[in-house]
Amino acid sequence: MKKIIVAFTILTCTLSQAQNEIKIDLFDGLVLKSIEVSYEHFLNEESSIGISAFFNLDEGASFSYNEKTMFTPYFRHHFPSRTSWRFFGEVFVGINSGEKEIKINDAPNTYKDYTDGALGVAIGTKYVSPKGFVIDIFGGIGRNLFNSYAPSIVPRAGINIGYRL
Repeated sequence: MKKIIVAFTILTCTLSQAQNEIKIDLFDGLVLKSIEVSYEHFLNEESSIGISAFFNLDEGASFSYNEKTMFTPYFRHHFPSRTSWRFFGEVFVGINSGEKEIKINDAPNTYKDYTDGALGVAIGTKYVSPKGFVIDIFGGIGRNLFNSYAPSIVPRAGINIGYRL
């Protein structure tokens, strides 16, 4: 029992000393009628891991994402800079789901639900103010790997605003 308490205490102290960010994607919310929230945990000054959760609120729009939902764990490497803006590279895995329209000869259109996993890369830049306000702008692309009904390309783009804890 003592070992569990000691391990839990060390883990809690480690996480409380680390930097964490909570962000929301402003671009998705205003332009595409969807919501994406992100949490990012810094392992050190140059590396971070995070997860984003995306929910499409208006699938019938003429311009929107194909995915209904997408959960995206990611790893970022931040390049050193002397300014408040820093560049980063990202590798992500996107677990996405949605529905695809299927046309079979003269039959009425039917829809097939899919769930797939994508592997991709992105690049971006991040600004962190001295008080903890965060803006990051990024763009990238991934490829779905498993389901033939899923779109082959998965976009990853956004303008996040948030706060560093």
